[in-house]
Amino acid sequence: MGSCKDQETKQAKCVYVHGAIIVGAGPSGLAVSACLSQQGVPSLILEKSDCIASLWQYKTYDRLKLHLPKQFCELPLLGFPGNFPKYPTKQQFIDYMESYASNFSIHPKFKQAVQKAAFDPGCGSWKVQTQDCEYISRWLIVATGENAEAVKPEIFGLDKFNGPVLHTSEYKSGSEFRKRRVLVIGCGNSGMEVSLDLCSHNAIPHMVVRNTVNFFFFGLILIFLGDKYNIYLYTQVHVLPREMFGVSTFGIAMVLLKWLPLKLVDKFLLLMANSTLGNTGKLGLRRPETGPIELKNVSGKTPVLDVGALSQIKAGKIKVMENVKEITRNGAKFTDGQEREFDAIILATGYKSNVPTWIKGCDFFTKEGMPKTPFPDSWKGDNGLYTVGFTRRGLLGTASDAVKIAKDISEQWRTINDCKNSYNSHVNTKKKS
Repeated sequence: MGSCKDQETKQAKCVYVHGAIIVGAGPSGLAVSACLSQQGVPSLILEKSDCIASLWQYKTYDRLKLHLPKQFCELPLLGFPGNFPKYPTKQQFIDYMESYASNFSIHPKFKQAVQKAAFDPGCGSWKVQTQDCEYISRWLIVATGENAEAVKPEIFGLDKFNGPVLHTSEYKSGSEFRKRRVLVIGCGNSGMEVSLDLCSHNAIPHMVVRNTVNFFFFGLILIFLGDKYNIYLYTQVHVLPREMFGVSTFGIAMVLLKWLPLKLVDKFLLLMANSTLGNTGKLGLRRPETGPIELKNVSGKTPVLDVGALSQIKAGKIKVMENVKEITRNGAKFTDGQEREFDAIILATGYKSNVPTWIKGCDFFTKEGMPKTPFPDSWKGDNGLYTVGFTRRGLLGTASDAVKIAKDISEQWRTINDCKNSYNSHVNTKKKS
């Protein structure tokens, strides 16, 4: 702390934070800040954007709704308004986030992009550097989450394409693509929903069941093995109905998991999905051998909750394509030998963590920016480091982490304050004597 004061006198660019530093003002950052506040612990949120929940405000499409019922998406201490629908819209979720911040008097420091964060063993604190200042605290909470940056894979020939190429983080509405042929690369929840949105605006979507291996390596495989092996390189995906018997599929799974083994619950979900949706493999959407919940827990790969795209695939309005072999000036070549022209390409290729770009000297994270320690113990590292929103379990995981972190820090906070009070009392007693 002494070195910090020396810097302050020189350039007033160092601030000691009385409480915890939180990086990120999304749902995770807000949740842990509120929980800390309830425990009497102050915090400072550093946010690189100019608003809370910037991913939701700036990088989501207009038709987006929560894929799970609202009771599974609430943050700690404050639920959704009672008049909100079962599946709140994008704007309703943003409104909820803003009211949440207001309710707990959370005031992030905006436009503070963290450039570097590292633990200084000399003073036992974390030093967090932004473009404006160095912030110092005993506790650093990483709340930037799993979806900090868009993933834009390298696809052979993509730079030659004549039309627009955009990630789903840049996509707003299918109204821009009316009567245009659009190639959607990716078949997860975003790929399915964007394809559905394009359909509703009279566009002509072609959805690629995206290959997960490197495209260059994939090309070499074809050269040596031949096209008959293409089918084994499909990305496999679980498609489940959003609801069963009028009840959330996720809700049913959560109840069953309290009483039954995970593998048995997976078998039940797949049985119901096949009876409701039919054999998705015949549509080019082959299921993985691992069940949907087990796969989510192991790899983070989320099953697709169908909100209408499957019926459009069956009707032929969304065409499912094999892997892309090459992008051309006017379209794409596919691994089954087809070549088609397109007016635009949308990359529904997901997001990734950006933690490795700014946190230094820390081996708590993998090179992909995820905690090495698996759930449910991924929320706490060493030397006052914490993470929230990295459980691969959505907002339920966020809420659980936020409560645990606040409890852990508050216990340390009280111990420190008790020691200070005891010391001050001792000093005052000596002065009087």
